[in-house]
Amino acid sequence: MLDKLDEIERRYEEIDAQLQDPAIAAQPKEMQRLGKARREIEELVGVIREYKKAREDLVGAQALLSDPEMREMAQAEVDQLKQHIEGFEGRLKVMLLPKDPNDDKAVIIEIRPAAGGDEAGLFANELFRMYARYAERRKWKYEVIEHEESGIGGVSRVVFEIAAEGAYSQLKHESGVHRVQRVPATESQGRLHTSTVTVAVLPEAEEAEIEVNEKDLEVSTFRASSAGGQHVQKNETAIRIIHKPSGIVVTCQDERSQQQNKLRAMSVLRAKLYEAEQERLAKERGEMRRGQIGSGDRSEKIRTYHFVQNRVTDHRIGKDVHNILTFMDGDLQAMIDALNQEDQARKIAEELGAAAGV
Repeated sequence: MLDKLDEIERRYEEIDAQLQDPAIAAQPKEMQRLGKARREIEELVGVIREYKKAREDLVGAQALLSDPEMREMAQAEVDQLKQHIEGFEGRLKVMLLPKDPNDDKAVIIEIRPAAGGDEAGLFANELFRMYARYAERRKWKYEVIEHEESGIGGVSRVVFEIAAEGAYSQLKHESGVHRVQRVPATESQGRLHTSTVTVAVLPEAEEAEIEVNEKDLEVSTFRASSAGGQHVQKNETAIRIIHKPSGIVVTCQDERSQQQNKLRAMSVLRAKLYEAEQERLAKERGEMRRGQIGSGDRSEKIRTYHFVQNRVTDHRIGKDVHNILTFMDGDLQAMIDALNQEDQARKIAEELGAAAGV
């Protein structure tokens, strides 16, 4: 590991030197690229240097163990430094894990009711509000791309964008089937109902990452009818785009103009094509994509929201939260952190297994 740490530190010093080069300073794009590269490893280099300093101090403290007058004090320092070094090594194992290239990206989230009829539509709208409140807590900007109401306050589909750096790293584990168990307001006999909603979290793809040929698109317009749109007009401003090679269909009708709706729809299309390509590559490598949304069947749940028991359970990590109303108001960070920690632990185990030839 030390060789790898030395290599990272050398790279950091090289970037620093380049940033101070007047010839490079005259190139804004190169300065931007180098600045980003520096920021990406700056924290890691800080930990590396603290780790190396602790190892050097340990050698010095161990040398004093042979001095009878200094042995007791030196032993206490050795024990303390070994603890510090162990802590640094744990942090470095996590920081050296291969980074998901999508982690820094904005996200497009698509929510659809699955099993459960009107109750599923109601819960889909509540999940949308939950993620919107989470974004607000993080001071992240979000924009609705499509909001199709289904009556009695439910939705048949919601698509929205959270345009914040790092949003994907926080929300990627939300993809999957979310199950709700509660007594609906319309249930006169007090019976518990079970419904499901699918959530897909897609990293937003840049134009340079996904090239879309205009000849592969079938674009049509229609009159916006979404009750969720704030600027619904009588003319045909809504856009439907069909990507003929993949069969992917996207629509957008919540913007003021046809051109704005088309731009939004293209953003969603690129995200879906990017995700499809990522899945294809993952399958080629023999890996299973985490967070498949599945068919929406009740048995494919990743999380259950049990309102009668005031409990939210994530079945992947066995974590319970016992204040469901606060959770539904966007207080998701503890659950998100637990999911990310489990994911890191799994990756570390895989890395150690690979190193051991398992």
